[in-house]
Amino acid sequence: MRKETGFNEIIRKVRKELFGKGPERIHTTFVDNMAITMLYGNLTPSEKFLAQEVAGKEMVHAARTKMVQKIYPVQFNKELEDYMDSRLLHLFSDIKVEEDIAISVFVFEDTIVAK
Repeated sequence: MRKETGFNEIIRKVRKELFGKGPERIHTTFVDNMAITMLYGNLTPSEKFLAQEVAGKEMVHAARTKMVQKIYPVQFNKELEDYMDSRLLHLFSDIKVEEDIAISVFVFEDTIVAK
């Protein structure tokens, strides 16, 4: 199994646990000490409904960015670090609610060596 595939499986599992639905498609690229992950088809039907209004869209965006950045390092840090064999230093995350595309950039301590 490619290292990217295993990393994607962890991300899908985590998102499903957090939001009740994992992304439909994930693409991860490793560059130096970063895992850059594009996630497509993230939103639940309820989030899509909420996002029809400006306030709802802002709420979905906040939950999908701030919540991810807050919870990953606390609850899923060990699993990610064990798999990557490196300490997670930073996580940057954003979502374009209108297009249902998210991006997360995981910055690890060490250069990532793909298997």
